[in-house]
Amino acid sequence: MSEPSPGGILLAVINAKWIHPSLALRLLKANLGPLEQNCAIIEFALRQPLREKTDPILAARPRILGLSVSIWNHTATLELLKELHQTWGTEQRPLVVLGGPEASYLPPEAEIFRYADYCIAGEGEIAFRELCETIFNDGNSHVEKSGKTIFINREFQQVDITKIKNAYYLYSDEDVRKKLIYVEASRGCPFGCEFCLSAQSSKVREFPLEPFLAEMNDLIQRGVKTFKFLDRTFNLNIERARHIMEFFLNKIEERAEPFVVHFEMVPSRFPPELIETIARFPLGTLRLEIGIQTLNPDVAARIGRPSKPEPELAALALLREKTHAIIHADLIAGLPGEDIASFGKGFDSLWAALSPPSTDGESSTEIQLGILKLLPGTAIVRHNAAFGMCYNLSPPYEVMETAAMPAGDLERLKNFARFWELIVNRGLIDIRQYCGDFPVFDQFMALSDSLFTRFGRNWGIDKKELHEAVAVFFTP
Repeated sequence: MSEPSPGGILLAVINAKWIHPSLALRLLKANLGPLEQNCAIIEFALRQPLREKTDPILAARPRILGLSVSIWNHTATLELLKELHQTWGTEQRPLVVLGGPEASYLPPEAEIFRYADYCIAGEGEIAFRELCETIFNDGNSHVEKSGKTIFINREFQQVDITKIKNAYYLYSDEDVRKKLIYVEASRGCPFGCEFCLSAQSSKVREFPLEPFLAEMNDLIQRGVKTFKFLDRTFNLNIERARHIMEFFLNKIEERAEPFVVHFEMVPSRFPPELIETIARFPLGTLRLEIGIQTLNPDVAARIGRPSKPEPELAALALLREKTHAIIHADLIAGLPGEDIASFGKGFDSLWAALSPPSTDGESSTEIQLGILKLLPGTAIVRHNAAFGMCYNLSPPYEVMETAAMPAGDLERLKNFARFWELIVNRGLIDIRQYCGDFPVFDQFMALSDSLFTRFGRNWGIDKKELHEAVAVFFTP
């Protein structure tokens, strides 16, 4: 990435981890037209010291500073802006432009807007370019610092993705060698799950296929090790999904160095021909993220989520039995009206579908337990009164209690989720040798309670000590 030029455009983001480069910022830069050459990108990691974030921005002395805000970096970005605000002089301070999924839906009175001049809602490839052109072409009056945030694209007008310039060339050689490379073949989701911001973009728009595959080929030639697709419903269009997967299958066969492809797929759309394509991926080259979220049909209907538990579980079992794919399935705790008994029943059903070894013993499965979050702009807020939903007011806005699930149950589930990740998903032990076949939820909950009592925390625990504690718990 080029060094920022004084008086130019600087795009910055605090990523969750160093290995997660931002495709969004690269798209903003790539679509700046003639201004692209005057734009640089700086990326930070969440755990970096504050000084390591402020110093490069202060040294760059940009005219425009664009920051991408999500629920995971909201607090850290606010901290960064406060520190910069204390350091900047009146003349030094750039115009601050916020964007991203969090900033797009926050109310105007949110604290972070005290430190911003503009906020671009929704997709920003065109709006950001137009704002920058206005600022550089007319550096006076309405485009200067007004002391009040100006909101752009509050109507969430979507861009024509067939006309935006791709940004994959902006991944550096270091990105390609050492990080996850995010790509997108489509945008939007046709489903209306009320907890998800993707429900705001019900029309699925597809990038032209052949140019997209040409870009993927360039990345493969450069040596990408992991492709992570941002598409929320990759298998919505089965024929197109298979075409893309066939492309990657061919490239995996051609390239001496293996690589991994990660897709997010809809659990209800696995016809035999798609299973057949998935089954041809060699061991360790394909990862599938499949959002189950809840197996309670009443709860699913309440939040506008399509749900067919039996065929969805059957599809997961078939993927586990017939393919080498790493299967990552998600459940959400704290949905309106779902109590811990219902959640546990769903967890056991999911475990039953995913836990037995495949016929060749080579499949790998993970269950991730998440806690419901009240993302700004989502429709799930309408259930707050009827179902006693109480959320944390600070990002990431996790539910604290509901009428069906008291705070104590949710805290236990948080510990359950963390210990499940440490013990089962990361392969510390094969939990089946201790829990038997089924049910596993109650047994692991008891283990989780015991581990939290013993260690007083669910983080920073030595693996050997954790392994020994599990063995002791299950010793008669």
